[in-house]
Amino acid sequence: MNAAWVMALAGGVLIGLAATLLLWLGGRIAGVSGILGGVVQPRRGDTAWRLAFLAGLLLAGGVAIPLLPGIATPREGYPPLLLVAAGLLVGFGSSLGNGCTSGHGVCGLGRLSPRSLAAVLTFMATAVATTWIVRHAGGWA
Repeated sequence: MNAAWVMALAGGVLIGLAATLLLWLGGRIAGVSGILGGVVQPRRGDTAWRLAFLAGLLLAGGVAIPLLPGIATPREGYPPLLLVAAGLLVGFGSSLGNGCTSGHGVCGLGRLSPRSLAAVLTFMATAVATTWIVRHAGGWA
């Protein structure tokens, strides 16, 4: 069995489990942009769980990288300004769409949200188009 496939499956299961536990145990949706937004613009009594969730994301990555060699191989050769622009566009899209891929894709689709289905279809179509442009139409590859 291909190790990359197994790792992707394990990661997906862990993301789904974390989202499910956060909803069942805390009544919260695991949309990372919304969780981060609640830290940036905090409401009284609503920050501790957000910080714990975000710390868990960073800690898990920090533990996984040394334990699983090659799991986080960075891509190189992209212009820094392009990366900054891409990050800003992702942040703008997350704000515009009232959620991110984790919120809509993992949690929203799991709750059968029509709004999340529309968001997922939109960002997947955009991802396909962007990948095609980058790989086949003279973009950065």
